[in-house]
Amino acid sequence: MGQDKLILRALEPGDIDAIYRWENDPEIWQHSAAHAPFSRHMLTQYVMEAATGDLYADKQLRLVAEVDGMAVGCVDLFDYDPQHHRAGVGILVDAACRKRGYGLRMLKAMAEYGHDVLQLHQIYCHVAEDNTASRHLFEKAGYRCCGELKEWIYDAKEQRYMKAYMYQYLM
Repeated sequence: MGQDKLILRALEPGDIDAIYRWENDPEIWQHSAAHAPFSRHMLTQYVMEAATGDLYADKQLRLVAEVDGMAVGCVDLFDYDPQHHRAGVGILVDAACRKRGYGLRMLKAMAEYGHDVLQLHQIYCHVAEDNTASRHLFEKAGYRCCGELKEWIYDAKEQRYMKAYMYQYLM
């Protein structure tokens, strides 16, 4: 049996419920830049603006990963730097869709897009030391750990600082 086809596509108004669920999950906040819940109205505005956004002006791009018409997660490019041909990457796989290989396929699809369309030379990310699932995912996708940032992430729940590892994927 073959794999279902995974596609990366632009945000659609129909994605608002999934994005609302993802962005308002406190378990994810420590691994993202979010610190508080988002309203449905704010996310609706974001989706409407992102659909016509300009990667060169915004320096970021969020794409939804879809399999058989169902959103299984999203992958972001941020801090896009066209001069140096690099961007940061962030990934989220819906909790109900984890451990099915979607994360790896999402990272590979984004790397292809970054290389073929955006002419990127590298993609990078920061991963908290306790996020072993993400660290393994990035390593499996061919990213290499290239540094350690001490006391980089504050874990409010545990009231402590954690290190983060920096990973690079060179095209």
